[in-house]
Amino acid sequence: MGDLTNISGNLLYVSFFTYLLATFFFGGTIRDKKKGKSKVAGNIGITITIVGFLTQLGYFFTRWVASGHAPVSNLFEYTTFFGMMLVFAFIILYFIYRVDLLGLFALPIALLLIAFASMFPTEISPLVPSLQSHWLYIHVTTASLGQGILSISFVAGLIFLIRQIDQTKRSKHTFWLEFVLYIIAVTIAFIVLSSVFSAMNYETVFEAPVEGQPAEITYEMPAIAGPSEGRVLTEGATGPLFEAPQWMRGEDAAKKLNTFLWAVLGGLVLYWSARLIFKKRIAAIIQPLLKKVNPELVDEVSYRAVAIGFPVFTLGALIFAMIWAQQAWDRFWGWDPKEVWALITFFFYAAYLHLRLSRGWQGMKSAWLAVGGFGIIMFNLIAVNLIISGLHSYA
Repeated sequence: MGDLTNISGNLLYVSFFTYLLATFFFGGTIRDKKKGKSKVAGNIGITITIVGFLTQLGYFFTRWVASGHAPVSNLFEYTTFFGMMLVFAFIILYFIYRVDLLGLFALPIALLLIAFASMFPTEISPLVPSLQSHWLYIHVTTASLGQGILSISFVAGLIFLIRQIDQTKRSKHTFWLEFVLYIIAVTIAFIVLSSVFSAMNYETVFEAPVEGQPAEITYEMPAIAGPSEGRVLTEGATGPLFEAPQWMRGEDAAKKLNTFLWAVLGGLVLYWSARLIFKKRIAAIIQPLLKKVNPELVDEVSYRAVAIGFPVFTLGALIFAMIWAQQAWDRFWGWDPKEVWALITFFFYAAYLHLRLSRGWQGMKSAWLAVGGFGIIMFNLIAVNLIISGLHSYA
């Protein structure tokens, strides 16, 4: 099984770089003034994307055989599967609408998801008892597929906003669009910084009281915020700039705050470096590249992604989840944080469809809703899994 695990990991690497290559070809469709050459670049891009998807599918099934269960049981496996479903949704919608620039934005999001997944342990581990059910495959895969399709709505909505918002003057639209782009910079900074310190095998060990008992807490990044009443045990390591608030008493609470601060500061450096180099807002830098985009078409893509993804998500994240919860815990609903945020996601996209169909919220309003919906999905993926304790904390 060790050979299969290695093959699986190599296939994931290949798919990552294949998506990266496809992104460059989709980028080639921007400035090419000759329609024929642009079409060729788009065709090559989608072909390479399909190859990458099939390669990632190979990773998924070889890991399944190696582990004996569907590889969606921890954050590494689930996040890579989520990225794969986003690519699958992009491929389907690409062949419906033929929007090349959709690939230029969708594939980097998938790359970020795969890179984010690599921050977590990749070892295959046996399933905990509550996960030993066929509903694992049905519930998790369907919910992830729904989220992948809904994510394309965000991609199309972001393209619409960058294309349509007037960058010649400051407004609430330019402020919030820059904030969204800054959050993307924070994500990139988190991945880069985590990878660098991991490659350096960086560790600083603190001793601090946890629930009244002394405990050792290991930091994988230099300590900006140390644990409350903590003491550095690692020889030669520098102390933190400040201690985390006393109410952060959990064993990993201060460490999570430290990681958050590194990501925020790294995002600031990345974002403002780009601003200083180009002397423009990030959206203003990108906007001229999107002149070929038909705003009505990407608005339609955004809506169609929600129209398709919403029922799939509802089926997987709510209906199938309730059936599994009844079997595993003898109750179909328990207000677990993951269940609550799945319900919030359901109500948000239900409101999106209601406002779109009944109130005529198209264009700018619809695009902002699509961006907000993706924010909820990512909060569910990151914050609910990593910070909020619940029955789904095994992830």
